[in-house]
Amino acid sequence: MLRIRNGRIVDPANGRRGEVGDICVGDGKVVDSLPASAPVVQARGLVVMPGAIDLHTHVAGPAVGAARLLCPEDGGRNLPTLSETGRLYARMGYTTIMEAAVAPVAARSAHADLDAIPIVDKGLYILMGNNAIALGFIRDARLDGLREYVAWLLDATRGFAVKAANPGGVEGWKCGAVGSGGAPGPKATALAHGPGLDDEVAGVTPRRIMAALASAISGLGLPHPLHLHMNGLGLPGNAALSLQTMEALKQSPVHFTHLQFHSYGGRTPKGLRSRAADLAGWINSHPAATVDVGQVVFGPAVTISADAPAQYRLHRATGRKWFNLDLEAETGCGIVPHVYRESHLVSAVQWAIGLEIFLLVDDPWRVFLSTDHPNGGAFTNYPAIIRLLMDRRFRAGVLARVHAGARDRTILAGIDREYTLDEIAIVTRAGPARALGLANKGHLGPGADADIVLYNPSDDIEAMFAMPVMVIKDGVVVGREGEIVEETRGRTLHAAPPRAAGRARDIFEKGIREEIEAYTTVAFEDYPVPEGALRRAEAVPARPRD
Repeated sequence: MLRIRNGRIVDPANGRRGEVGDICVGDGKVVDSLPASAPVVQARGLVVMPGAIDLHTHVAGPAVGAARLLCPEDGGRNLPTLSETGRLYARMGYTTIMEAAVAPVAARSAHADLDAIPIVDKGLYILMGNNAIALGFIRDARLDGLREYVAWLLDATRGFAVKAANPGGVEGWKCGAVGSGGAPGPKATALAHGPGLDDEVAGVTPRRIMAALASAISGLGLPHPLHLHMNGLGLPGNAALSLQTMEALKQSPVHFTHLQFHSYGGRTPKGLRSRAADLAGWINSHPAATVDVGQVVFGPAVTISADAPAQYRLHRATGRKWFNLDLEAETGCGIVPHVYRESHLVSAVQWAIGLEIFLLVDDPWRVFLSTDHPNGGAFTNYPAIIRLLMDRRFRAGVLARVHAGARDRTILAGIDREYTLDEIAIVTRAGPARALGLANKGHLGPGADADIVLYNPSDDIEAMFAMPVMVIKDGVVVGREGEIVEETRGRTLHAAPPRAAGRARDIFEKGIREEIEAYTTVAFEDYPVPEGALRRAEAVPARPRD
């Protein structure tokens, strides 16, 4: 039991925007009341918020392990150890994180990594946008079969949500022609730039893949909609394709991830310019959509992406070392170290575009804080990004010193908006919880998980959010003044999709066994993650269908 007394409560989900009051904690949950004898934490003068949620990060699985091997010079700046990952998140007041891209065949390994990350709750998104079996169902218009396959695959992998990265584009690139001596031939070079929305790959088009997956997810009532990494990542001029994609999916709830990397005008890197206003305008007029930003921060980064052709392009453009990993018939992966420099035109424009998206999307419930860690920079930069959002003078000062092209090719200088404390609580807590379908997170009402953070309000916004006074996880004090005082074991959250029953289930699994054993090197019996592999699992139920 614990009573947090006289804190300034910022809990937008329950309409509390700074009023002074108490929060009562019992058995790891927020409760209505406690006995007078309950222990007290005096929070007078402190801001009290729910624990923060990162709904898009890359911290676990074989790709992150390979990045540590490829980039030992990183020294843990962007690729901390698994144990330090949990500590670093918790020190900032983050209590839930989601690993955003795992191939199904790699789920066992990713769950082992997640289990080694202390304190925070976590889950993983399963890649399906280039999965050969899923593409077969879509190509043959067996959409009932696709829905059952999505349910089976999430159940087998203990996944939380469905991720699609460059749908069809990775499969097409992997099957492209290669010239003599290993040099990419014309077909492979074209595929590295990705298919158009209606270009056919493996008998299907990206448009059909995305629409079919979004429909299957909706039909299953999964807690989170399709988590979509659109085609054309990082390409000058890709905003046109992004808008076409968004328009094609306007009837479906979709989460568009790291939108900054998909908001570019121009035809070449030297001509790169912002089209954030166009994409933000579309988001503003389509309330079913949510986005995270993928904010760039200046300094070293390590890019890790299931969008292998985009990583190949980055390698070719920069000449930096790279690693390519093809995962069975499920997806691909590329890793390239990178540096974002204030003096570099492209880096400066990317930095400004991310902030434009934050500031131009009107509804903070539908735009969430991310750096696409570690692609745009480390998650440890979140406090600095919060300062940029809340302090326009500070933002203007940074804009004044970066490459002048950022001022000419974006409209950031003309945006006066400053985020309020309430809006920060939404984009880092209440909004992600709602988008993920996590009814017990992102708020401080009765029944909520007792994930609570106490901040000392300060004019130094970055310091305030970098070092909370206290971090409480499931009712246990785990952090004080930037120090971890107790390491708890967080939960692994996974979806619980409805499945076919009886003979229909047996027939389906017989067919999937044949497909798995035809396409992969893993025996069907070894494919699912065993029950005991998740030491503290929690199923998140499907939502009622509309």
